[in-house]
Amino acid sequence: DGSHVLRAKIDMASPNMNLRDPVLYRIRHAEHHRTGSSWCIYPMYDYAHPLSDAIEGITHSICTLEFEDHRPLYDWLLQKVAERGKLNPKSLPHQYEFARLNLTYVVLSKRKLVDLIEAKAVNGWDDPRMPTLMAARRRGYTPEGFRRFAEMIGVSKSDGWIDYSVLEECMRDHLNDTALRRIAVIDPLKLILENVPEGHEEECFAPNHPQQPQTGKRAIPFSRELWIERDDFQETPEKGFFRLAPGAQVRLRYAYVIECTGFEKDATGRITEVRARIFADSKSGTSGADQYKVKGNIHWVSKPHAYLGSLRMFDRLFAHPTPGARREGDAPGLERNFLDDLNPNSLSEVQAALEPSLKDAKPEDRFQFERHGYFVADMKDSRPGAPIFNRTVTLKDSWK
Repeated sequence: DGSHVLRAKIDMASPNMNLRDPVLYRIRHAEHHRTGSSWCIYPMYDYAHPLSDAIEGITHSICTLEFEDHRPLYDWLLQKVAERGKLNPKSLPHQYEFARLNLTYVVLSKRKLVDLIEAKAVNGWDDPRMPTLMAARRRGYTPEGFRRFAEMIGVSKSDGWIDYSVLEECMRDHLNDTALRRIAVIDPLKLILENVPEGHEEECFAPNHPQQPQTGKRAIPFSRELWIERDDFQETPEKGFFRLAPGAQVRLRYAYVIECTGFEKDATGRITEVRARIFADSKSGTSGADQYKVKGNIHWVSKPHAYLGSLRMFDRLFAHPTPGARREGDAPGLERNFLDDLNPNSLSEVQAALEPSLKDAKPEDRFQFERHGYFVADMKDSRPGAPIFNRTVTLKDSWK
């Protein structure tokens, strides 16, 4: 290995070193996945790149700026092969260069991605926190969102950094237009409606997409016992808190106005149950419901009808915008390990109380869970009747 190489003698006086005597082939006694060990002569990148483009019918070969000085060699090799009748000179590919896309909180180096997998910081190439196509698909990112992102950032000849929130906002915009709405209670707290009879059930109706009436409405079961978000109740409400509290009135979204009548705690002081009464003439969509003027509006799921499912709450894989980069104040010569910048809270899994229709969600079905964010049924781990949901993006940028 390394004892012999094949060079192209072009112009030793050329100011471009790539056009002097570039190496085209080298010897490597390495196992090839197709030819095994029978062939130990391998082409260099600068030789293989233009020829493989031409053979595969590539018209525009897009490269980053460091390959700008390699373009004359790219063109020279194609022209020489075409002169010998091996390629059509009228349909040769062309190389174009632009600045590398640098996203904050992301590493795109293949070597670093391998390091992440080997360090077991992620669960393989399709882990939804990884910057691969399969991972993006499992995360619920859409082709339309990527197109919006590409149109927004454009093409540049200058290196720069794009904040990850720009990509998230593009996904948010597309999902807001297309994702059907559903209800999920992520941290459930039991609510008992004291003046609703035991065993009572009725239907409330909610739009599948409030901006797209053609998507219709769906029925949501309502009963005496409900799940509400723990954050939607405060024993001693802070200033500006308009949700549920002792004596306070709120509207159950798509249902009734209620008034809190009490609550229970366990031995540790944790609230375990809230009690309330409904105003029977306040049901959303019925005559006279508008007479109730309340500031708070909270979501809920019927306790006996809820689907208890898993939600994977994904966040940025790294806690620092430029993983492994030097910081102001670093000692001279200090080299940081990008793995030290991993975000320890990039993934958490919770059991949530979900609207019963979500039990029938198919892999890659996308939804907006009202007041929480956009979620997708995982294409890998979901099972019939037991979907697992991955959070694609929050309703707004909440990164701190």
